[in-house]
Amino acid sequence: MSVPHALLALLSEGPKYGLRLQNEFESRTGEVWPLNVGQVYTTLQRLERDGLVETDDGQRERSRKRFRITAAGAYELADWLRTPPDLVPPPRDELVIKVLVALQVPGTDLHEILQVHRRHVIEVMQRYTQVKAAAAGEDVALALVADAEIFRLEAIVRWLDTADVRLKQRLPLAPPAVADIPLEPTHSMEVSQ
Repeated sequence: MSVPHALLALLSEGPKYGLRLQNEFESRTGEVWPLNVGQVYTTLQRLERDGLVETDDGQRERSRKRFRITAAGAYELADWLRTPPDLVPPPRDELVIKVLVALQVPGTDLHEILQVHRRHVIEVMQRYTQVKAAAAGEDVALALVADAEIFRLEAIVRWLDTADVRLKQRLPLAPPAVADIPLEPTHSMEVSQ
């Protein structure tokens, strides 16, 4: 999530002080993303420098300044809201790496490894389901955050199930024994330019 854009969205409702922006940010994101008030003011300074927000009085100390969105800020916010985010997978997914590494470890029960992780993910999903049920209709932001996390976790469970089926179908491959590979002496090479 883009903190600058979230602050622009809050300012699109009208002028606000930094502390109020911090409180509203946290409450509207289901209080799952704490935001340091120092980060709010640093972000507001950058937004002001870039002409996306302005203050009512430049002489006051930062905690007394009310910030408001500019026309350029409103345009930036509208553009950000309509631009799809990059949906590239993370460069390193620890669970995928664990499964790939387990493939190479002799004597590893891959089915058991996958099931341990599957059980854990389902337990986490159940906790989010309880959070969502407790929020009911009162806290829409929290319910939406819980829904997003539940759907993400469901995808992980589906991947684990697919991996389990794929691994059960593969022929057992014995990794090459390292001791059986003769080692060749290294020869020095000269590289001419």
